Amino acid sequence: MPAKIAFQGELGAYGHQACAEARPDHDPLPCGTFEDTIEAVRKGDAELGMIAIENSTYGRVADVHSLLPGSGLHIVDEAFVRVHVNLLGVPGAKVADVKQAHGHVVVLPQCSSFLREHGIKGIVNADNARAAREVAERGDITQAALASELAADIYGLHVLARHIEDHARNTTRFVIMSREPDLRRRGRGPMVTSFVFRVRNIPAALYKAMGGFATNGVNMTKLESYMVG
Repeated sequence: MPAKIAFQGELGAYGHQACAEARPDHDPLPCGTFEDTIEAVRKGDAELGMIAIENSTYGRVADVHSLLPGSGLHIVDEAFVRVHVNLLGVPGAKVADVKQAHGHVVVLPQCSSFLREHGIKGIVNADNARAAREVAERGDITQAALASELAADIYGLHVLARHIEDHARNTTRFVIMSREPDLRRRGRGPMVTSFVFRVRNIPAALYKAMGGFATNGVNMTKLESYMVG
């Protein structure tokens, strides 16, 4: 029986695409939330978890960084998915027919120029693949989903407009998590190393923490901070 890899969203989500590309030998396990995804791995329902951590256009995926330290899991690999956002509609629909496009809060800003140009209102949905499924169930030519071509194939929708994202290099980084650590190097190219740490509530705490990286010649490509609690 194939091992399983859990991801947040429904079949056809970008997380599903990441699983198919990075771990084609694993069966995808859809989960409702990132918490559910982590719990599926922790409980043994899945061997691995595919967790979206940041997008090159949108930035940090909300809440994920706060979940990782207490997850009890280990980052064992990473996957980069070139996110192509497509406007998916029911058979027979055209772009001019669409009044509303449904998609995840992270995806909507990634194609805001296209939506504005065509007078389409973006509607937030909990998941892009779920939006595709619901559009297919409604059968309304005025409703569309912002999702992958994989979702179009799964739910019988047509691609009304392909690759409508604002930025040509729109990419989401996923981390692959496991119950057991794996410290082997993967591939010959550079790897992204992520640190999550908390500083004390004292003056210049972050400045002093950054000094350690500077002293040791470590070049940081990105720094994000957030409030705990």
